[in-house]
This record gives sequence, C-alpha cells and structure tokens, in this order.
Amino acid sequence: MAEGRFEEHMSDADALMWTIEKDPLLRSTIVAALLLDRAPDHRRLTERLERGSRLIPRMRQRVVSPMLHLGPPFWSADPHFDLSYHVRRVRAPEGAGFEAVLDVARTAAMQGFDRARPLWEYTLVEGLDDGRAAIVIKVHHSMTDGVGGMKLLLMLFDFERDAPDLAALPDDLADPPVIDRFGLIGRSLAHRRRRALGIARRGATEASHAAVAAVRDPVGAARGAGRAAGSVARYLRPATEPCSPLMRARTMVRRLAVLDLPLPELKGAARTVDGSLNDAFVAGVLGGLSRYHQFHGRPVEHLRMVMPVSLRADDDALGGNHFTPARFLVPMGIDDPAERMREVGRRCRAMRAEPAVQLTDALAGALNQLPSTVTTAVFGAMLKGADFVATNIPGSPVPLYVAGAELERMYAFAPLSGTALNVALLSVVDTCCIGVNADPVAVPDAETMVKCLEAGFEEVLSVR
Repeated sequence: MAEGRFEEHMSDADALMWTIEKDPLLRSTIVAALLLDRAPDHRRLTERLERGSRLIPRMRQRVVSPMLHLGPPFWSADPHFDLSYHVRRVRAPEGAGFEAVLDVARTAAMQGFDRARPLWEYTLVEGLDDGRAAIVIKVHHSMTDGVGGMKLLLMLFDFERDAPDLAALPDDLADPPVIDRFGLIGRSLAHRRRRALGIARRGATEASHAAVAAVRDPVGAARGAGRAAGSVARYLRPATEPCSPLMRARTMVRRLAVLDLPLPELKGAARTVDGSLNDAFVAGVLGGLSRYHQFHGRPVEHLRMVMPVSLRADDDALGGNHFTPARFLVPMGIDDPAERMREVGRRCRAMRAEPAVQLTDALAGALNQLPSTVTTAVFGAMLKGADFVATNIPGSPVPLYVAGAELERMYAFAPLSGTALNVALLSVVDTCCIGVNADPVAVPDAETMVKCLEAGFEEVLSVR
C-alpha cells in the first residue's frame, strides 16, 4: 500500500503547471492503459480503490484557489466525493482488441478535468478478445509526477493473483479537511508568512556563503554566478518555431499508439557503450524521428527535445511534482546507433548539470508572481517551439496483479506540453511498453511514425 506525505498546498512548480492550463494546449493530463490477462474482480477492484482513496488524501481532494493570488492553490477535501464518478465500467464491442482501449484512452487524453472534483478517473474496459480486460487511468499532473505516480499505484496492485484480504483501515484514520473560503484566506496568509521567513533565512545563509566564496575565490565566484545566470537565460529562452519542417501544427486532437521492446536487450545495448537505459531509449526515438523526416524527403539536422529530469528525493512527498522539463537540441544525423547513444548520454548529462535545473522551484516561484496570462504566454513560448517529448518512467521489475488479474502491459501517454509528439517508456518486468501520444495534425500518418520508431529501436537493439 502506498504511504507517504502530502502537502496541503501546491508547490510553486505544481501551481505553475495548474496556472498555464489557461492555454488548453498546455494541459497536463496523464493517461495510462493497463492491459490485464483477464477481467479483474469488480467488487475487489472497487474495494481497493475505496480503501486507497481513504489512505491517500489526494484522491479525495479537489483544488481550491485563494482570491487575488494571496497564496498558492490548496488541496481541500471534496465534501461530496463520489467514488462512482471516478470509477467507470464499460464493455468493448464483441471481438474488440486493444484498439478499443486506445479509443477510450484517446478520449480521456483530449478531455479536460472537472476542476470542482478530485483530478483522477479510472475506466475498466471489459470484453476484449481472448478474455482480456484493461484499465484506463487518467490523472492530472499536478497530483504527482511519473515516479510518484508509480509509487501511488501500489495501492492498486498485489504481488500474487490470489492475494489475501487487506487489513482493516486504522481506527484513527482522519479524513482530509474541507477548506472553506475563510480558512483558505487564513492558510494563504500563514503560507505567505512562512515563505517570506524561509526566503529571508535562506537568503541570509546564501549571502553569507557567497560572501565567503567571493573572498576566498573572487574569480571563481564571479564565474559561478555567470554560469548560473547564463543557464537561467537558456532555460527561459523562447523557442518560437519548431525545428521540424513537418511537425509544426499544434492542436487539441490526439492519436495514441503503442509498441513493445525487450527490456534486457535494450539495457544490454546501453551497456555496450557504457550508457544508461535512457540513453538507449532516446537514441531509438531519435533514429525513428530521423527516418520519419527522411521518409517525407525533409531531413533535418536537429530537433528540440523536452525531457523531464527527475529531482525527486527519497523523502519527498508522494504528491506533487519533482522534475524539471529540460529542453535542448538533439542531433538527427548520427547514423551509427552506438555513437548516437554516446552523444545522447553526453547531452543528457550536460543538461542535468545545468544550474537552472536545481533552480526550478525558484524560477517557478518567480513566474507565479506574474499575471496568469503573462505566465502562460512565457511558458507557452518556451514549449510550443519544442518538437517532441521523450519520457522514461521506472516500472515494475516483478509481476503485478489487479484484483486477481495479471498486469501484462502498462502504457503511459504523457502530455504533449505544447509539442507535436510524446514518446514514453514504462517497463513491466522484461518488456519496455512504449506509449506514443501524437497530435495527428502535426503527425497525420501515425502508422508511418510508429514504423519509423520501430526501425530506430531495432538499430539500437542491434548494438552488441
């Protein structure tokens, strides 16, 4: 069962993600599709979700925002929480395969949330061919990031098919509080006082450290400050035009696709060049995108990629986000897949070392002080000129079960965040489940894109 700490208010990064949805193209909706070997026991599934919603406060909370930007959005209990709204059950047409599940997931990905309710939905899809079933999960990114989301999902899973009944809930389990209008004002003012005090303390400490460093090494201190300033400028620099001559449209329409890869072989290819699984994954995506542009007779030298860099520590709250959307150019012209992995690793390590990555919360806090229309425009200018997102989410190395049904595959369809395409990897035991979320106006031939991605990954898997 997932246990952990949950803050009562949004962090600066979460509040920024919530605010910029003023532009629907920047919605932060995460959708996942879980393929099961059989239909789960519906009663057990509902009981598990009911229990999870009691143990995980965020599942029964909605977002409330104070007037006049007195403070960040807060999480308040939904006084009219209705589990049946959040847990749905549908039956696929007779003989339907996984495409029927993708249709449900596609609709979920295109629809915004009811902001008056908790920001999650589960849809059980029964009646697939061969007796299979699926669960489509929809969660708003402000609830948690990919790593935290996988931890939260433990409340749904068992480690054996015929798992024993769960222990009774603690007698002293308290419901999350309902925050009324006056309570929200009080909490907001208290938050502002704590924040101002914290900033003052950190500022005094950092100023002291900076003064000591300047005395000991004035040249080094000046260079460090210059590197930080340059990094922040690069992080916030607008990218008004995509690099791709093909994938330029940005709409709210979505098309989803999937493909599977052998996890041990992909890791083995990465080890051949002393790289990571992420290096092999991104190199495969780049190979596919290069082939796609060549197929259309429009080869391109570079594309601009967005890659979520996890900043999550072991003691961070399960709720909320602990990542930064790193944005940088990646090469399209490296034919050798081994050399492509090496170059991907070098660029990803360089991006993680950027000072701006560690300043994400501070930058988000500064952006949140601007009017929401300005904040949305600034962040939109940063993201809409990017071409694609590559997302790598750690999965489960052991078999998992949902109310008696075994999890065979789990595909994540992460948000486009203003780009044309998001390719996400999520592993289940020895399978890399690749979810492709595309804007079909930017990528009108999704089948061709998937074939190109398959070829790009085959190149990487050939490295021995």
